[in-house]
Amino acid sequence: MSLLYPKQNQEIQPGVHLIQDVNATNSPMKYTAVKVLELDAQRSFAETLGNFEAGIVILAGKVTVTAGDQRFEGIGQRQSVFDKIPTDSVYVGTGLSFKLAAQTTAKVLIAYSPTTTSFPVRLIKGDIHQIEHRGRYQNKRLVQNILPDDLPFADKLLLVEVYTDSGNWSSYPPHRHDHDNLPTESLLEEIYYHEMQPKQGFVFQRVYTDDLSLNETMAVQNQDVVIVPKGYHPVGVPDGYDSYYLNIMAGPIRVWHFHNAPEHAWIIDRK
Repeated sequence: MSLLYPKQNQEIQPGVHLIQDVNATNSPMKYTAVKVLELDAQRSFAETLGNFEAGIVILAGKVTVTAGDQRFEGIGQRQSVFDKIPTDSVYVGTGLSFKLAAQTTAKVLIAYSPTTTSFPVRLIKGDIHQIEHRGRYQNKRLVQNILPDDLPFADKLLLVEVYTDSGNWSSYPPHRHDHDNLPTESLLEEIYYHEMQPKQGFVFQRVYTDDLSLNETMAVQNQDVVIVPKGYHPVGVPDGYDSYYLNIMAGPIRVWHFHNAPEHAWIIDRK
């Protein structure tokens, strides 16, 4: 099964387009799933969660989110992910119903992870995001943490947005988090949802293990998804195009401890 999931763009109801739907029925992922929707203005989408928690990220536009007995009116902070403004998100716990009502044309990502532990519905405003600038030289990227492991708002889910400029590398040097070996390394699956600017651009992503039993390199286009069930997973951005991706991570324990590929770890300390 390929690790690359091209854009679907299916109209599942009037004015609601399904861009991505990666789950346990069409992927090997056990801890993570994702759905990406585009909604026309004044259109809505509703869903009821079973034994899943969900993180609803307003990628672009304005959306009213109703979850359980709470209603968050007109949330969302940008018209495009490349505005680089930290956006608003909503955490929804297991067994609850939620509804998305688009006030403007909107794009929404819904991240899922199975769990039997329910946390309260919570609005995660963009202004509480932890902003980081990582890397040097051609390894620089801007990180906006939506749901990091030090925010105890979820049982399994971790969510982060990453911007990588033209000609740079990201998720680099190659690192993995597929060994249940805390405190050195945590076992986390990962899903990448990608966008590019301009839209006709592409990036390269390699997913591979130490023994190369998994070794796949993909040309990833706008609104594609790459799954990382295990292994290292660096991203290279060609000249002329900027990269955005949203990472969804989850595993048995909600903590992110990673292991750098030993042969490439020297890159971190170079002068």
